[in-house]
Amino acid sequence: MDQIAISVQDLHKSFGETRAVQGVSFDVEQGEIFSLLGPNGAGKTTTISMLSCLLRPDAGDARVMGHSISADAMGVKSVLGVVPQEIALYEDLTARENLTFWGKMYGLRGSALKSRVNEVLDVIGLSDRAGERVGKYSGGMKRRVNIGVALLHKPKVIYMDEPTVGIDPQSRRNILDSVVALKNQGMTVLYTTHYMEEAQELSDHIAIMDHGKMMACGTHEELVKLIGQQTRIDLSVNTEPSKILDAWRAVNGVSHISMEEERISVLVEDSNEVLPRLFEAAAHSSIRITSVDIREPNLEAVFLHLTGRALRD
Repeated sequence: MDQIAISVQDLHKSFGETRAVQGVSFDVEQGEIFSLLGPNGAGKTTTISMLSCLLRPDAGDARVMGHSISADAMGVKSVLGVVPQEIALYEDLTARENLTFWGKMYGLRGSALKSRVNEVLDVIGLSDRAGERVGKYSGGMKRRVNIGVALLHKPKVIYMDEPTVGIDPQSRRNILDSVVALKNQGMTVLYTTHYMEEAQELSDHIAIMDHGKMMACGTHEELVKLIGQQTRIDLSVNTEPSKILDAWRAVNGVSHISMEEERISVLVEDSNEVLPRLFEAAAHSSIRITSVDIREPNLEAVFLHLTGRALRD
């Protein structure tokens, strides 16, 4: 039986009237990539902050490699590396100087520190740029140094909170590849993202969060099965979208319909059968369809099914 690296039991956290996390529970097996997927404000960062012992939960507990976040914060921190959403570096220092500084904070000294800094620079692919000030780096390079800081003390578990936000595609690709490399080295990765394609590509298991609640959890295949083999059709029309919603809800084969801004999303069993009916209903209402995008079942369709709205950046 696989061992559990992170076990989360009924976590709650509120800020005044805002219930940021409401009864979240999940287990992460050792050596897997587990993603928390949800939009901004879903409660992902608050959950990570509690699991990092930066915030105390109002209720519930969690264990990280057997250490309780409530009763043994030092034990948790000893096995944990955290890549925060915000860059936590000194821009006037070089990459090597930043890593050396943080290595000392972890208690590394002398030749062991120097050796580990060199190893980490190699892992994050910045050995040739190590002598440059971080302030001159691109956003993607800063993110890679941020990851390097979390790896210095060879943690067994690493949290990565939205590590690819606001960076260029090449840097994003580099970071995604590095996450897989960490897993291949036996590390357990808890990864938060609002990018469906990242969760889909990286994860052994995915937990979908929205408004502080865990909506569903499983492998990509298990989650997609929640909506059967339904296809999502995104449509635009030449008038106010709300004018066609009732007519399309009545169309045979439509199982769910929602509207976000100017786009209408429809879940259907068979797009080949239903799409002509949608055109017919629109024409009957003197409305013209201006764009159609057919999407096979994916995590975004699952999110739409669970929450009634699309997963948006």
